[in-house]
Amino acid sequence: MVLTQGNFRGYDYERMVILFSMIDGEKEIQCAISTSALDGLESLSRSKPNEREAQFMRLRERIEQCAARKIQAMEFEGTPPGIILRGIDFRK
Repeated sequence: MVLTQGNFRGYDYERMVILFSMIDGEKEIQCAISTSALDGLESLSRSKPNEREAQFMRLRERIEQCAARKIQAMEFEGTPPGIILRGIDFRK
């Protein structure tokens, strides 16, 4: 399985997540990362909503590596199945 970068989908304020995707061949896998996980990666207390896209872009490589690990481990959640990243996913 070769995963590649998908699309930035945006910030979902009500769910407090950033939505993005990863591509597996011709299949697009929907992913999300909690805003608390994003802030934890940068040791911030809380970013402003209008700063979330830039924050995601700064951390994109690390976020996508974590998403790829969860995809390869088949750790899908929800309907339709997707990947959700939380702070615990980035702990060593």
